[in-house]
Amino acid sequence: MTDARMLASNGRVALRTLEGKVEAQAFVHGQKMMVQQPIVSLTDKPRGRRVSQLVFGEAFLVLETREGFAFGCTGRDGYVGYILASALMVPAEPTHWVTAPATHLYPKASVKAVPDTSIYFASRVQVRAEHGNFLRIHTGHFVPQAHLQPIKVRFADHVGVADLFLGTPYLWGGISRWGIDCSGLVQTSLLACGVDCPRDSDQQQATLGRELPSGEPLGRGDLVFWKGHVGIMADEQTLLHANAHHMSVAYEPLRDAAARLEAYGDGTISARRRLLGKTREPLGDRYPRDPQTP
Repeated sequence: MTDARMLASNGRVALRTLEGKVEAQAFVHGQKMMVQQPIVSLTDKPRGRRVSQLVFGEAFLVLETREGFAFGCTGRDGYVGYILASALMVPAEPTHWVTAPATHLYPKASVKAVPDTSIYFASRVQVRAEHGNFLRIHTGHFVPQAHLQPIKVRFADHVGVADLFLGTPYLWGGISRWGIDCSGLVQTSLLACGVDCPRDSDQQQATLGRELPSGEPLGRGDLVFWKGHVGIMADEQTLLHANAHHMSVAYEPLRDAAARLEAYGDGTISARRRLLGKTREPLGDRYPRDPQTP
């Protein structure tokens, strides 16, 4: 059975590659667009429940625009949903990405200038020029050079990336310093290290790494799963996770977290997984491939 979260169809329209596989009134190639807001929610229906988010510069393949909402799938992981059509713009090919938890967009190359807005970790920008310690991007704003890296640069340690989000408020469906959930923390951290990773914890448990035998001790970077929850081991005994108990990203002894989750009715640990060799690559797009997509 196809996972509806990854099926690029809403009954009215579907991706052209699904023709003959699903029922739809029209099959389209889709139009690749780019997020122009600092952050935007992806929902399961127009004005519906938030299932994820996209940050500035991320790709979104639009299959249909209707009543102010665009239906399509994310470039990051192929997740299907709806976002505000006004949050999208024609793509500017990214050259750099934000590697600080957040940064500011300044109207001029000066730390004393009042920023127009902020953007978050993993946002993508097209650098047009260098101005001292600032880089001018495609919007005309200036970003501190220290907060950007070339698009192909990857981190080496996903635990270190997750640590950048320490204290970030817990937010269901969140993926940024503004707010993040457990699987969003795992996905953001792994993608930053060049490791392909799906959005939700059940997808991560089914696809990431290998299962650890019961007698094999946990180590730094291993993933621990419960039904509906996931965390990253910082060491053999300490879990780093975004959770609704602390309402933030926090370190916690694994023993304490496991006892609390079981007491709350979330059951015992369902899986312990160790990542395999990392695949390093640029921040690429993961929506279902259509060779005719512009």
